[in-house]
Amino acid sequence: MSSFRKALKSRQRNHHERSQPGFRKHLGLLEKKKDYKLRADDYHKKQNTLAALRKKALDKNPDEFYFKMINSKLDDGVHVAKKGQEEEVTEEQKKVMRTQDMKYVEMKRTAEAKKIERLKGELHLLDADRKQNNKHTFFVDSKKDVRSFDLATHLNTAPELVDRVYNRPTLETLETKRVQGATDAASVKKMAKQRKHQYKILSQRIDREKKLFVISQKIQARKDLQDKSKKVVKVKKETPNAAPIYKFELKRKR
Repeated sequence: MSSFRKALKSRQRNHHERSQPGFRKHLGLLEKKKDYKLRADDYHKKQNTLAALRKKALDKNPDEFYFKMINSKLDDGVHVAKKGQEEEVTEEQKKVMRTQDMKYVEMKRTAEAKKIERLKGELHLLDADRKQNNKHTFFVDSKKDVRSFDLATHLNTAPELVDRVYNRPTLETLETKRVQGATDAASVKKMAKQRKHQYKILSQRIDREKKLFVISQKIQARKDLQDKSKKVVKVKKETPNAAPIYKFELKRKR
């Protein structure tokens, strides 16, 4: 009987879903059940999501706090961790740290320090703009001496040389010895220009030495962090001008 039923089905005509009636052709193709199923499933999925969000909002604790609330942001609907603003490493520092080691940086820093000392010795620590930041206090015995105090007489030099903080010859030296060096205005101006240029170079070398010192500190901090056996607490974040500060757990030596 079952075989007869199967044979009978093979002779049946195929039943197709009807198409859009003629008076509704202007509405487009007739929606089939599979199309409705997709649309209905999508609709119910969205409704369930909205219901879950409403329930979560009702159950929310106003005192609840997580650090990711302030340390993350939405980027195209995806939570992304914010980058620290203070913890930065400049491209120059990254390049040196990737290609060279700490010994190289220390060698360059030592060379810069020696050049700085040599330049300071040549320039006698003079100021390029001749701005005197230091003060020299003279003591006298009475107020009368204060009123009659003459700086050139006290220093035993010419009044024109009082403002000089270096190479200030006395009157005896000016009378007995020949003053060496440039005396005409053009030569003095040229020497002043050269001295200013030397101070500019000195300032650049001091700045370069400071940068190399920061790089060496950052390399040392990264080397110290490689020891995973010690617990580490970050005390201060890394900045472009300073290495990070970490506090390591003290271990008793046996």
